[in-house]
Amino acid sequence: MTAAKANPVASVWTRERSAPDQPALNRASIVREAVVMLDADGIEALSMRKLGARLNAGATSLYRHVATKDELMELAVDEVAGEITVPSPGGPWRAAATEAATSFRATALRHPWLSSTLGQAGLAYLGPNLMSYSERLAALFTAAGFPEPSRAIDTLLSYVIGMSTTEAAWLGTVARSGETEAGFIARLMPAAQQAAAGHDHLAEAYADAATSSAADPVALRDAKFAYGLDVVLDGLEMRLPR
Repeated sequence: MTAAKANPVASVWTRERSAPDQPALNRASIVREAVVMLDADGIEALSMRKLGARLNAGATSLYRHVATKDELMELAVDEVAGEITVPSPGGPWRAAATEAATSFRATALRHPWLSSTLGQAGLAYLGPNLMSYSERLAALFTAAGFPEPSRAIDTLLSYVIGMSTTEAAWLGTVARSGETEAGFIARLMPAAQQAAAGHDHLAEAYADAATSSAADPVALRDAKFAYGLDVVLDGLEMRLPR
């Protein structure tokens, strides 16, 4: 086999597509339904057999388009990455970076499996939507004047992915409880405050959190994300040439 024909990596993006055996069944429809299932039930509940049943197709038919569940996850990650917006360079870089980070977080909360999957997907970064997203971020940070734009981007994404993973996990716990977020916090807080008794700083923090969460837990999460993002951007700004 020649080097040109050999797949350099095991990825859905480097494998030739098979000819469809059912006109109504194609990769796009498979991926769209997979995203719906992932949003509803998470990664562990997704299987080629269940997906085939949802599409009224056998697993064998799916394998003509997607060879493995890993490939399916690559495709699903790239599909939802198309929802993330990045402003064009030219305006204030900080406002643009804030918009890009906020859009990533919003996408990750719509698709709670996304952030944790990005750490595992690896080769999913070969997908066209993720490549476009990375290119737009690179253009933004290069235009801003960062001497090492890729490192600045990695720093920003590490914060956003870390916060989004934690937040999505928390919201999943709330959803499984069957309660509203405010109701779940109200039930949890007395135990948390009791555990913090005798720890002066923690007790004060939990007392403040109980008041803020009862008022508007969504606004509290937004404020936490915005605070951390400002800290990250403050640090990155110091790396810009003076």
